[in-house]
Formats: sequence, C-alpha cells, structure tokens
Amino acid sequence: MMAALGIVFTELGDGYLRASMPVDARTHQPYGLLHGGASVALAETLGSSAGMLLAGGNAVVGLEINANHLRAVRNGSVIGTARPIHIGRSTQVWEIRIEDQDGLPVCISRITLAVLPQPPAAGG
Repeated sequence: MMAALGIVFTELGDGYLRASMPVDARTHQPYGLLHGGASVALAETLGSSAGMLLAGGNAVVGLEINANHLRAVRNGSVIGTARPIHIGRSTQVWEIRIEDQDGLPVCISRITLAVLPQPPAAGG
C-alpha cells in the first residue's frame, strides 16, 4: 500500500514518527480532493509502524481507527505525524495528525493497536 500511495517515512524523532504522501491521481477521490481513505491509510501506516518500533519484538495489529477530515487538499503533499497516547503491554493508542504543506490540519486520526506475542499466521 505504501508504494501504491507514495507514502515515504521522513523523520523519526523523540516520541514521534513522520511520513509524507503525495496528493495526486493516486490519492484523489472523484472530485479531485484528497480521498479520506488515503488519509486513513497514511494514519494506519504511521501508527502501526510507530507501534512496531515500541513493541519490544512483539507484533502489533490494528483494533480500531477513526479519522476526522478537517480540510480539503487538491495537490502537493500531506505530512502525517504519529505520537503515542498510551503504550501498554497489550494495547497501544496513537494520535496521527495530518497537515498540508502549509502546516494546516487536514485530518486527525487515532488508532488502537493490539500487541501480540508473535505475528498472526499468514494465509489464515
């Protein structure tokens, strides 16, 4: 999904993970605006990836994600930043803020992850 949408990790800092995504034909909805599903894909990519980094070798999988779409974007790129709200033994909660190139809020998302002792079986 990352390759298909052009998502690229750009920065790992103290308490956050950041990535960018283009707003173009790959991520547009029919009216030429950033598709809400593309924003959610960016948010889940960021939250899950950040969660893996803090899972101590365990696997993380998404339990729930929500998103509030705040501003339309037609072109350029958006930047998402994931920050932890809760890091527990069995769950994690992350907030992902997606902004346009001017730093204006586009989407606010929250993801809850389950921490598993091993990755889920493939093909099951």
